[in-house]
Amino acid sequence: MKNNSIKTLVRENILQLQPYTSFRDQNEFGSPVMLDANESPFGECNRYPDSTQKKLKSRLAELKKVLPSQIAIGNGSDELIDLIIKIFCEPKKDAILMMNPSFAMYAFYAAINENKVLKLDLDENFKIVKENFLKAAEDPSLKIFFLCSPNNPTGNSVDDIEFYLQNFNGIVVVDEAYIEFSGKKSSLELLEKYSNLIVLQTFSKAWGSAGARVGMAYASEEIIGIINTVKAPYNVNVLSQEFILNTLEDENRLQENVSRILEERKWLKWQFEEIACISKVFSTDANFFLIKMENVDSVYTRMLEEEILTSKRDPAIPGCIRINVGNRAENEKLINLLKSI
Repeated sequence: MKNNSIKTLVRENILQLQPYTSFRDQNEFGSPVMLDANESPFGECNRYPDSTQKKLKSRLAELKKVLPSQIAIGNGSDELIDLIIKIFCEPKKDAILMMNPSFAMYAFYAAINENKVLKLDLDENFKIVKENFLKAAEDPSLKIFFLCSPNNPTGNSVDDIEFYLQNFNGIVVVDEAYIEFSGKKSSLELLEKYSNLIVLQTFSKAWGSAGARVGMAYASEEIIGIINTVKAPYNVNVLSQEFILNTLEDENRLQENVSRILEERKWLKWQFEEIACISKVFSTDANFFLIKMENVDSVYTRMLEEEILTSKRDPAIPGCIRINVGNRAENEKLINLLKSI
């Protein structure tokens, strides 16, 4: 970031907010009689969850080598994207910058908040043209730059992230939903160096826990404090918190998941290269491929007829379908069908 302090980027009304706090969660008790929150005294999930997610943040802080006060937990990364836009972008006035193509929800939440979306077109290899970025970044209405790395739906990682942190006069959000598959270093190691950095991660992909809906934002204590002020008090339910804590107890789970997916990714790439209806397989650092097809509409329709669900990216990315890595049985069904076309 060039000159601004973080508070100059935050909407004035957000700075004036007083956070909703749970007296129960802000204090330690032995065996309290809980008559403070109008809950039922009966039931398996009758109590509100810890609004501060202390146990989960403490465990994540150990794993990620950050402070618990540098972590915000969201109902999936989607909630955190929404909150970040609401915090930094004045409706009908400010704008976000995003790569094109990239994850559609950045633009979706900006539209809900009535913010303009500026799109930075990627080159033929889905790379950012730095000269185009520098020109776009001159727009004074820009408050946030969303960098998805590895990028969805293209699969490639963003190079030289520090360049964008140094040359964007606002908040840079590095969305690392697929980082575990990439073999690249996380931008978490840049947090101490750049006050305008927010790193998003999730349990939905490599951890195999999409149904739990748990995402994380890592940033400076100042930014995390503001996110925690704006978020709903009980945004992550007790079942999800307990599930993720139990998941983190299995230290081998993540590596086992990633290793199996990378093995299947390698096998799929080899198979794709032998299939006639596929004209190009783009390189990927994620758990999916972007694939260019001959007669993309008919191929996509044929897969649907066999109940093989993929993500058609045409016409936004001409001729392309995004296909994520499944288990071996799912992948074999896909390959056998494509070979028959």
